[in-house]
Amino acid sequence: MGRNIVSLEQVIFLLLCSLCVGMCRGACAEVDSDTEAVAGKGFKLGCISCKRRSEVEGSATVDWYFRSKGETEFEHIYNYDEEGSIKSEHFEDRLDWFGSKQSRDIQDGSIYLLNVTFNDSGTYRCHVNRLLTYEYYEYQTKILKEVNLTVVAKATRGTASIVSEVMMYVSIIGLQVWLLIEMIYCYRKISTAGEEALREAANAEYLAIASESKDNCAGVQVGD
Repeated sequence: MGRNIVSLEQVIFLLLCSLCVGMCRGACAEVDSDTEAVAGKGFKLGCISCKRRSEVEGSATVDWYFRSKGETEFEHIYNYDEEGSIKSEHFEDRLDWFGSKQSRDIQDGSIYLLNVTFNDSGTYRCHVNRLLTYEYYEYQTKILKEVNLTVVAKATRGTASIVSEVMMYVSIIGLQVWLLIEMIYCYRKISTAGEEALREAANAEYLAIASESKDNCAGVQVGD
């Protein structure tokens, strides 16, 4: 019985390890987009919106809007709903989907801007419309991300870009450490439960032997 319990613990531990590795690989960290693009180059407009509960099924669509400097109204420039669609003549043939692929459960709604011009400076807004599907109901959320883009003639690595990159790595490492701690805690809990089961089994076996010995002694006395 003891060997079976230990073996079960090992199997569960391996499953936890696999789960942890899978979660680390699929870890989502919300990082702000860069805000400085170089004229004539390509630029990624970042929009990451992590789902808070990974076990809940969900689907999402993404819409991007743009307001150039000096303007008051936002223009719808891009929509992604299983496939991308450019909505503005100003960005015709210059926008491409750069987010989550082969999944309707979008957490990265980034797009890529080709051949950046100085007229592309302004404010970009990313709207993530997410539908969460629970067992008995659905819940819709709307997330807004904003990018204030400045176009320059020559690249300069700004402080904001460096801080953003550092924060991304800190977030990913922190998540992995948290998952490792959770895995160790679960394993210890399972191990403790296994030890308790072994003690209970040993006690039960001892009581059974003691009871059997007592019955045998009583039978011998009656025979005498």
